[in-house]
Amino acid sequence: MDIQAVSVANIGQVLAVRGSVVDVAFSADNLPSIEHLLIVEWDNKQALALEVQSHVNAHTVRAVALQNTYGLQRGTKVRATGGPLTVPVGNAVLGRLLDVTGATRDNGPALPPDTPRMPIHHKAPQLTVREKPSELFETGIKVIDLLAPLAQGGKAAMFGGAGVGKTVLVMELIHAMAQNYQGISVFAGIGERSREGHELLRDMQRSGMLAKTALVFGQMNEPSGARWRVGLTALTIAEYYRDAMRQDVLLLMDNVFRFVQAGAEISGLLGRLPSRVGYQPTLATEVAALEERIASVAGVSVTAIEAVYVPADDFTDPAVSAISAHLESQIMLSRAMAADGMYPAIDPLASTSTLLTAATVGDEHYRIAEQVRATIARYQELQDIIALLGMDELGSVDRQLVNRARKLQRFLTQPFEVTEAFTGKPGRSVKRQETLAGCAAILAGECDDWDEGSLYMVGTLDEARIREQASAPIQNRKAAP
Repeated sequence: MDIQAVSVANIGQVLAVRGSVVDVAFSADNLPSIEHLLIVEWDNKQALALEVQSHVNAHTVRAVALQNTYGLQRGTKVRATGGPLTVPVGNAVLGRLLDVTGATRDNGPALPPDTPRMPIHHKAPQLTVREKPSELFETGIKVIDLLAPLAQGGKAAMFGGAGVGKTVLVMELIHAMAQNYQGISVFAGIGERSREGHELLRDMQRSGMLAKTALVFGQMNEPSGARWRVGLTALTIAEYYRDAMRQDVLLLMDNVFRFVQAGAEISGLLGRLPSRVGYQPTLATEVAALEERIASVAGVSVTAIEAVYVPADDFTDPAVSAISAHLESQIMLSRAMAADGMYPAIDPLASTSTLLTAATVGDEHYRIAEQVRATIARYQELQDIIALLGMDELGSVDRQLVNRARKLQRFLTQPFEVTEAFTGKPGRSVKRQETLAGCAAILAGECDDWDEGSLYMVGTLDEARIREQASAPIQNRKAAP
């Protein structure tokens, strides 16, 4: 396996192995630089790459392993390559599944020998050449397009605890992009389960999107070094398309918290003292090194959609706060909504976007979004009173508002294509104007007499109207004496 083409005559030997961290001794006059790649020259079939993280003394470097170190012995020879890890980029990687070093893992043919390679470490674009994302990136998911619109060339993330639907939401966005998006896609699977990676590969093959997508995986069972650097590998491929081939790129990352988690593991093995809540002291620096490279320059964009696990549903967690500081759109998933069956379980009040301004989305969209938020917020304020005293104790205005808020919540649910096999309901993709029209009709009272179930898990308001008309005779028969 050709991990690195560059090679210089600089040989060291292993001094110590502590899990994913390896100490290597070199001559004092030729010590490898920080972030340079080392190759272990052993008789194992699998190559072992190390990345230098610190200089312990004048003769020793401390490096992080990007593959499993099982069987590595002290005294084993290590070759310095004279530069950072480089990975294959360009059209040859489309439709392929790669690991952190750029090696193919899909049992397909080897990449062509003339495939260009790029180092995974380089600086983010200067502020003077960046372009501010302002164009809307429609997803077909009603609650996102209405309350937390995404930006072409921006960064958005779904935050949520375990089991609230982050990966399903990312998979649905991939399906939506296959229909509406014509650019190149790069998917980074950071610390995810092998089952999810297998399902993603099969779904992309069925949807026909795999031919325009590069998949890069550092799975949950791989060493922390692989999970720590796989995001940079995927980002390097995306940057090549942006800078060299002048193509728009969609970058999907699941799950960014695993990147932070891997960094925390490595930080402890490197001997650094833990910081707040046990995270690494370099947390903000590591997150910024990844997120700030995602940028649009000179009319070409990299649009990032990320999933972020929230430990113990604590949205004040330092890792969550560090990641959210770099985003244009923050989509918060609610466990309470998931428990009520409101899918996608996106919290309409906590989710935000810098694009939700009248200047960007238009006066009508902004007005309807604010009314929807205000209506649902008032309903949540009244829930304690309703639980204690019942709806009858509310005034007529508040009863009407609660009725409309509950209908809005149900209208903002919708079936997904990726869940059709489990629910039996075909997926729905809704245009932004149809979402606005439906919410405006509910706010205006056109649906006050409708049954709430008519609005649950539908696409457009017209579909809900058909369902209501079909159920009306049944309701009338039940109401008859």
